[in-house]
Amino acid sequence: MRNTRVVVIGGSHLGRHLSESLTARGADVITASPRHGEHIDLADESSIKRFAEAAGEIDHVVSTAAMPANGPLDDLDAEGIRRAFDAKVVGPLLLAKHLRVTRSFTFFSGVAAWRPQRHRTVMATTNGAVKFLVEALAVELAPVRVNAVAPGIVDSGVWPADFLSTTADRNLTRNVGRPEDIAQAVLYAVTNPYVTGTVLHVDGGGRLAG
Repeated sequence: MRNTRVVVIGGSHLGRHLSESLTARGADVITASPRHGEHIDLADESSIKRFAEAAGEIDHVVSTAAMPANGPLDDLDAEGIRRAFDAKVVGPLLLAKHLRVTRSFTFFSGVAAWRPQRHRTVMATTNGAVKFLVEALAVELAPVRVNAVAPGIVDSGVWPADFLSTTADRNLTRNVGRPEDIAQAVLYAVTNPYVTGTVLHVDGGGRLAG
């Protein structure tokens, strides 16, 4: 990936791991989030426009951004729901509108869309919307490619050991994901010139498990 400019959006542990992985492969990586790296807020179109003007032409964009609005329906508020959609749907549309991207976008969905759970209604809905978003944008932006990665549970250091063990036992692969598994999927989406409008499931078969 030498001589390739990649923007990685999202300040999570996974976003940082992706930045390091892409840098190790020779890419010129620009990190961006509301609090880390270059400033960008997917809920604020003016910040996206300013970032786009400063960044210039970019080969690839990877957005791991998420603003979960979890909890019982009675506890949800409209602002939290809107921010969840800003991170997964509205923001990506505005990135596509303003950024000068020449090769690909990769967005993040998640297994919650295919395995809805109580108190995760907004998460399931926003992640599910990403599937249709990448299909529509792939048509709209062609020949620029647009894909998504949908991780399952990843051992990123935040989950308790008993939860990881239970999840591994349920998954078809009998394990949980590692950050490098997700990075490998992103690298595939970024570098394969014949893949667009696709969701890559990296969940150990968790969406299919009983």
